[in-house]
Amino acid sequence: MVECLLEQGVDTIFGYPGGAVLNIYDALYAYEGRIRHILTAHEQGAAHAADGYARSTGKTGVVLATSGPGATNLVTGIANAYMDSVPMVAITGNVATSLLGLDSFQEVDITGITMPITKHNYIVKDVQDLARTVREAFQIANEGRKGPVLIDIPKDVTANKAEYEPVPPVPPARVTRKIRPADVEHALELIRQSKRPFLYTGGGILSAGAEAQLKRFAELVDAPVASTLMGLGGYDGRDERFTGMLGMHGTKTSSLAVGECDLFIALGVRFSDRVICDAKTFARRSKVLHIDVDEAELGKNIPIDGKITGDIHEILSLLCEKLEPQQNAGWMAQIAAWKAAYPLAQTARYGVLPQQVLETLDALTPPDTIITTEVGQHQMWTAQFYRFAQPRTLVTSGGLGTMGFGLGAAIGSAVGNPQARVINIAGDGSFHMNMAELSTAAKYRIPIIEMVFNNSVLGMVRQWQTMFYNGHYSHTNLENPTDYELLAKALGLEAFTIREEQDIEPVLRAALAAGGPVLVNCIIDKDLPVLPMVPAGGSVEEPILEL
Repeated sequence: MVECLLEQGVDTIFGYPGGAVLNIYDALYAYEGRIRHILTAHEQGAAHAADGYARSTGKTGVVLATSGPGATNLVTGIANAYMDSVPMVAITGNVATSLLGLDSFQEVDITGITMPITKHNYIVKDVQDLARTVREAFQIANEGRKGPVLIDIPKDVTANKAEYEPVPPVPPARVTRKIRPADVEHALELIRQSKRPFLYTGGGILSAGAEAQLKRFAELVDAPVASTLMGLGGYDGRDERFTGMLGMHGTKTSSLAVGECDLFIALGVRFSDRVICDAKTFARRSKVLHIDVDEAELGKNIPIDGKITGDIHEILSLLCEKLEPQQNAGWMAQIAAWKAAYPLAQTARYGVLPQQVLETLDALTPPDTIITTEVGQHQMWTAQFYRFAQPRTLVTSGGLGTMGFGLGAAIGSAVGNPQARVINIAGDGSFHMNMAELSTAAKYRIPIIEMVFNNSVLGMVRQWQTMFYNGHYSHTNLENPTDYELLAKALGLEAFTIREEQDIEPVLRAALAAGGPVLVNCIIDKDLPVLPMVPAGGSVEEPILEL
């Protein structure tokens, strides 16, 4: 198994040992100089670390856990990777084949549990099948729409032996068989007829490595560009064409553009409900052209007028070859006017504004800085105020919305990108879920910065309670007595606190200059909302701009 992992270019495994995987760990002991193993504090943290490693490097993340609770502790991380189309191979141990189905100690049917949240999964009952299974798992995880694959191996199979025969890995082929010439010609005709095109880009751009093709396409079409949360970094957030996110917490400019465009071009997106909001009113005055590798997504959530199925890198390259430059000066002038009229801005009754913190952080860090996030208000503020200029520099949980994701993901991102600065943006609610992984960062001296926006509440849920539940703050006031600086120091980290505006820059500079892992406790107003916001069931064209 380990030789097959080396074949696939694996250099790092994240995991936690246990009885059912002792034979695998014994093999890892023998290969210690060739494959690095990162021991996390919890298997969920290992799964998120493998996820962050994959997203930030473009490689396949690998996580290893024992049977029973070890395997089930991976489930949230696997589901998270599945929802966001992240290539991951999860390897679990199980009881011996003779004990399967007998409710044996630490036995669970992990292949049955994970069937809905993996691209494919296996239980290997014969050691002769193991090498083929590992190779297939990596192939499936990376072909087409990427995603996680699980391999479950009973303990007696890991004790058995087979002759190893090297097989060079086969790179996943670009999906070209579904690119139909008639679809391409129809798309070109839609673009040529358009006077107000609008590009909406998603994580598929990053998965396919199509950032350069997207930039060229935007220039040829002469169109503004918006992004999903997962697509941030696929197009330069500092470019004048960029209008920010589209959707529930997108910019007013993006919402106006989707209402006024005459051609909505969706690239590598799945039209999440958090983006389209009210499907009946979404892009109702425009034609829709949808391009994606997964044919099942085309026309699934909203009606479309044109489509192309296939690898978006190849499709954009093909369109750029055939498309002559378009001229839409009036439309681009209107976009610029909306951007000037509706800038993102925060106000608060007191304390530090996350906008100030994030914009200062943006100014102090180079473009290759990797930002991971937890889930909640801080996640949306990061997407709004930190300008992502390079691909794979935002690592966040989009589809599943997993609180506790970011710290493990930061560890995985830092391990996979030792040359880059890695910063996790957290809320205090998310922080308390998986804060034990700070001990992992301290143990391996992984120089991440854990930035906690501390408002003593579950901010996003409280915001909904404020707006839609008459201010009934049912169990969203945390008020944890945690001493963040003391906790960080106890776990082996340096720690700083931002209490006032004048603390922001000196604290951030000190944190960035530190050689090891650092925690920054940033105290903010508990009633500061994320705006704009489209209420559930509302039109994306009519966001709430102030409370």
